Amino acid sequence: MLADTVWQSERDIKLWYLATCWRYERPQAGRYREFQQFGIEVLNPRTNVRDELVGLAENMIRLFTDKYEVNKTVKRGLAYYVEDGFEISCPALGAQKQVCGGGSYKQGCGFAFGVDRLMLV
Repeated sequence: MLADTVWQSERDIKLWYLATCWRYERPQAGRYREFQQFGIEVLNPRTNVRDELVGLAENMIRLFTDKYEVNKTVKRGLAYYVEDGFEISCPALGAQKQVCGGGSYKQGCGFAFGVDRLMLV
């Protein structure tokens, strides 16, 4: 992990990370075996922070482009999500257009950006 920070607020435990990740399977076109991921997590929230995190992710993507799409009702394939997830995609990237994904899980809510994909935007 290149960096991580934990801070305690009155309501939640908020974390961010920037990590180098690896895919062990044969990567599809447009995916790298080694990639960077930036994420934000809110653990044990006392309120529903999902909409706040979607807004934060949108504000972050605006730093890179004004042309993006948000889907707030994505059925994520990961079993730990407890409700629909969300994704942000940039159509200019073609078939591998998703740059951010996240959602709520039992212990919290969070999202992550593929840094390499953001650089392609």
